[in-house]
Amino acid sequence: MTARLRTLEEYTRHRTDNARIYEKIGQLEESLARNNKREFTVKGFSYPAQKCVDFKVDYQYSDNVHINWRERVICPITGLNNRIRAAIHFIDFEIDLDSNSNIYIAEQVTPLYQYLKKKYKHLTGSEYLGPDAQPGSVNAKGLRHENATGLSFADNSLDAYLTFDCLEHVPDYMAAFREAYRVLNKGGVFCWSVPFANGDQENIIRATVNADGTINHILPPEYHGDPVNAEGGILCYQVFGWQMFDQLRNIGFSDAYAITYWSDTLGYYNRDQFLFFAVK
Repeated sequence: MTARLRTLEEYTRHRTDNARIYEKIGQLEESLARNNKREFTVKGFSYPAQKCVDFKVDYQYSDNVHINWRERVICPITGLNNRIRAAIHFIDFEIDLDSNSNIYIAEQVTPLYQYLKKKYKHLTGSEYLGPDAQPGSVNAKGLRHENATGLSFADNSLDAYLTFDCLEHVPDYMAAFREAYRVLNKGGVFCWSVPFANGDQENIIRATVNADGTINHILPPEYHGDPVNAEGGILCYQVFGWQMFDQLRNIGFSDAYAITYWSDTLGYYNRDQFLFFAVK
């Protein structure tokens, strides 16, 4: 099941029209979780591997009560989880790319980067290496630094900009949205994922940065894992609502929308899973 949605009203209508389907999805996921096993497998087709596999499911990254479907359902061939496999799938079908496309992805130490690098020879990846690093610079470990609010890429130079679960950690997310618009070619596509309050119109601001650089915590601090520093955590500044699509269209994007999706055949569990796209 997939749907392209642009507003909270469209999403509300979609949920109402498909209430019975969502109920069945919930029942299926709950029945799988009730097997009382801390680890188990589910059969399905892995799009990146192009093979039928036994996906691994466990309670990692969860509250130990509810399975974190989004971060698990691991393909045994590629090692890719639910949301990353789906991102690869939708990139192929939503964005007109070929081996010569200029693509930037805001990660470099991940299995997703390694997978895409084999497919797209002009893929550039990066990590955020701290406030003192120069955008576009490369450190001794070969990691490139980029800052979402001040990218080193030229205007109108990219066919696609990909960023997954990063923008919630950028206090000035509007500057990051404007940078995405600046660096993309006309017709270029911005593809991203972020924590999403699918029932809210307004973005939920959890923290802001004061003029002196200190952090103003509006809600209790929430930290997410850091792919570069395994011992650290990254503060979540906001959870996005449907407002972000209005903000992107106001910047100049010709279209901005969410895709919600679910498929047990493909191992895309979690009845409220989203991927986002904006077209310049």
